[in-house]
Amino acid sequence: MDWEYIGKAERQAGFDTQINHDTLEDLRRVRACTAARVLCRINAFGPWTQKEIEAAVQAGADEILLPMVRSVEEVERVLEWAKGRCGVGILIETREAVAICERLAQLPLTRAYLGLHDLAIERRTPNPFRAIPDGIVERVRSAFPIPFGFAGLTLPDRGFPIPCRLLIAEMARLGCSFSFLRRSFLRDIVGRDPRMEIPRILEALREAFRQPLPAREAMHQELLRAIEEADAFFSNRNRMVSLWPISRARLS
Repeated sequence: MDWEYIGKAERQAGFDTQINHDTLEDLRRVRACTAARVLCRINAFGPWTQKEIEAAVQAGADEILLPMVRSVEEVERVLEWAKGRCGVGILIETREAVAICERLAQLPLTRAYLGLHDLAIERRTPNPFRAIPDGIVERVRSAFPIPFGFAGLTLPDRGFPIPCRLLIAEMARLGCSFSFLRRSFLRDIVGRDPRMEIPRILEALREAFRQPLPAREAMHQELLRAIEEADAFFSNRNRMVSLWPISRARLS
């Protein structure tokens, strides 16, 4: 479940991102239909946080995810309000969180996820995958002994401009233990059976973890080349998105 929306439209203005508006009722319906672990991303820390935590816990969330972390103190406050009734995970999406990742890793968290898009906006790097060659992903990953993830997944043979197979290989190289499905998955799976395609993604992950270290390093080098080649694509895409309101005004 994704409740994060406060300030997100302003923060991501001019970037090709997605904002969800899942509700408390959505969480209740999901909880009622599955025994699986249910995660709920709340809004970034603010005056509303304690109320959102209480609502998520009462609706049956097994774990809450706190986005846009900027200080140890706000995470400590969230842990205090959760009172052990649910797990607490964090999203590393700010320069402040990267700088204090070793201190954050000392807190009793359930998972940590590095959000490439918001971090790229903060760093003013059009290519969100720049955090990989810049060493940020590896540094943050090495700080956390808990489940760690980054980026997102779609079908192994899809993904543009960064092939998903290369991200899968990088997740294996860094010893990641979870991720999320990326936005393009919904487009890539049209006309396909999820009961067949989800196992394909899981098998691709298992196969990547079975690869010897030299093979993983070779895939890492291929990924770095793909990221370099994608710089122009992301710069042009973000420029086109930011100019769209101007173009639409001229057309009208």
